[in-house]
Amino acid sequence: METKTGRIVKALSGFYYVDTGSGIYQCRARGIFRKGNISPLVGDIASITVTGTGEGVVYSLAERKNSFIRPAVANVDAIVMFVSAVNPVTEPFLIDRVSAIACSKGADVIICINKSDMDRGDIFREIYEKTPFTLINTSAVTGQGIEQLMAATEGKFCALTGNSGVGKSSVLNAACPALDLKTGGVSDKLGRGRHTTRHVEMFSLENGAYIIDTPGFSAFDASAADLWLAKDIQHNFPEFAEHIPNCRFTGCNHTGEKGCAVKEALEEGLIHPSRYRSYLRLYEEYEKIQPWELKKQ
Repeated sequence: METKTGRIVKALSGFYYVDTGSGIYQCRARGIFRKGNISPLVGDIASITVTGTGEGVVYSLAERKNSFIRPAVANVDAIVMFVSAVNPVTEPFLIDRVSAIACSKGADVIICINKSDMDRGDIFREIYEKTPFTLINTSAVTGQGIEQLMAATEGKFCALTGNSGVGKSSVLNAACPALDLKTGGVSDKLGRGRHTTRHVEMFSLENGAYIIDTPGFSAFDASAADLWLAKDIQHNFPEFAEHIPNCRFTGCNHTGEKGCAVKEALEEGLIHPSRYRSYLRLYEEYEKIQPWELKKQ
């Protein structure tokens, strides 16, 4: 039988759609994956056996760069977070939770401050300008930041997320009108959008990027996606890195210890208070996690 290799671009109802470059094949996965408790994911590089016209069976997966449980994707180069200072307003802690997950997986973080024609979102720049994250002001209405976003994602495999109604699909349509993605409005009463993305699917853009549009921030549930030991969360806040070695005591948790260089950096304005509050909140959330619980993942 003929074999081919390609990337899984969609997973739906037990079928995996594999783009081999010469066509997209609708595939089932071999039973061996179920026995090994392995699920093929969107983004996986899969080898398939062709069983008919446009059909096949996934028989092996290449080693992954990374993987996420929720949303179920693999081999992500960057997480692109769409945020907004207008309805729906994005809570910084949501950004920090998702960026911590991204950093723990070795994925870059790109923050798109969307609806910038209505509000520039200066508060987000103030909070994140001291991080290594890429910040881009975007607007589907004016076209602001579209070229910059295309440059930042060029050739990368990216997952998009953000509040429902924040405008992810509108910006994608502005960047690549051929996609013609469905968009939804925002409820004035609830202050959140109507979900238009129901499953994980990948799209290719003209800049060589592959984009996964996910069903919103709720998809990135850290408690479901990852367990961390509290002592390791500091490494998911990259602006802490240069200060951690300067703490007086080895194993400093940066929660109030004397001689803590991270706290000193906070007081000197090198770390934004909002980021530090998010660190403390995550630290408290994961303080009770034990090493044996990580082995169950």
